[in-house]
This record gives sequence, C-alpha cells and structure tokens, in this order.
Amino acid sequence: MSGHSKWSSIKRKKGATDAKRGQVFTRLIKEITVAARIGGGDPEGNARLRTAIAAAKADNMPKDNIDRAIKKGTGELEGVTYDEFLYEGYGPGGAAVLIEVMTDNKNRTTAEIRHIFSKSSGNLGEAGCVAWMFDKKGYIVVEKGAVDEEQLMEVILDAGADDIQEGEKEFEVVTDPGAFEAVKEALDGAGIQYLLAEVTMHPQSVVQLEGKNAEHMLRLMEQLEDQDDVQKVYANFDIPEGVMEQLSP
Repeated sequence: MSGHSKWSSIKRKKGATDAKRGQVFTRLIKEITVAARIGGGDPEGNARLRTAIAAAKADNMPKDNIDRAIKKGTGELEGVTYDEFLYEGYGPGGAAVLIEVMTDNKNRTTAEIRHIFSKSSGNLGEAGCVAWMFDKKGYIVVEKGAVDEEQLMEVILDAGADDIQEGEKEFEVVTDPGAFEAVKEALDGAGIQYLLAEVTMHPQSVVQLEGKNAEHMLRLMEQLEDQDDVQKVYANFDIPEGVMEQLSP
C-alpha cells in the first residue's frame, strides 16, 4: 500500500475524539439529509443514504432522528438546505489537505477555514490544487491480535480487497469503494473485528513531518475537524511513531 493518510490512526493513538457527540450527530444528520435530497429517501435504492444510516446507527443515533433527517432531505419536513463543497490547501511542511464541507453559508465557512489554515502555518489553496493527489478508497484497520494474517488475507482478498499492509500493531486493508461493503461484510461473517472501517481519500504518496511541522499539522487537523461545517478532513502526512509519542499528552 502506498501512502495512506495516517490521520485516523494518529487520532486513535493521541486519544483524540472525532468531535463532541453533538458535533458527530450534526455531521451525520447533514449527510443523511443531503443523501436523501440527492438520491431519494429509500435506502435500498440510495447507496449513499444506506451508508449514512449505517454510520448513524453505529453511533447510536435514535431512529427518530434518522427518520426526521430523511424527511427533511426529501422535503416532507422543513429544514435548512446544505450545499456540499470541497476545500483544498497546504499544511505545514507542504502536506496536502482536503476538506469536505456541508454548509448553508459558503462565505462564512470559507472565511473560517481560511483563518484556521493561517493560524497553523498553512494556506487555503485554489480548487484542484491537491485533489489530484488522492484516490477514493475503502480503508479498514484490524488489530494484529484479533486475527491470523493468513486468515485475514484469505477473507479480504476473496471479497475483493486491493491490498493489505502490515504495521507494528495493525493490518491496514485497502479496497476499491465498490468493494468496501463486501469486504466489511466478509470480515463480519468471519467474526473478525476491526478498529476502523471507512471510505476515505487515499493519498498517492505521503509527506513525513517532524518537529514544529508535525505539531502545527496536528493542530490544523484538529481545528478543522472542530469547525461546525466540516464533514471530513484528509491529508497526506505521516508522523513517525517516536515523534507521535513526544507530541501525545
């Protein structure tokens, strides 16, 4: 595997949460609403909505919240209209950053994201400046102690996974987006537990960061994820294990 963004793994190692629970629910509701608006309210015929509902259930969102979000998307209930945007920029050390946003006020969101970049030695860039460095991929992390490597390889490759990389404590599985659900279901069927499973933007190469660049990059990522309109943040940096230990609280 070449250059997966380590941000998801880094968050776990730092003990950082994705966001406060209220923020998590807000992001999930936005995604469900937009998915229903674009593809209709029937999850059987709307893969994006089906994925959003599954994520909401995984975070224990009440069924009533999910149903209301779908109805707001289809117009059965009144609600705010969110538009989707992709922001691109550069963080400390030249790391590429992609930010998926859903907002009802683009001017406000753009100003806030620009300010976050400037505070952390980064720059908000023009459309297309870094998106070409990323490919959309499924990404699943399995703890080494949870499974034998040969068994894991047999399950995921038979289900259509592209690649697997062995880390110090984890296996990282990469799939085509179209095969992601099949690979996840195969792991579930084999009783193999995973630490993380998501469709993400997979960088084609990574930038190694240390010292102040690593510290500023982590701050940039955390502040972007705390911004209310941000749905997901991707980047192509990696931080060595020893440096991470120094930066961890």
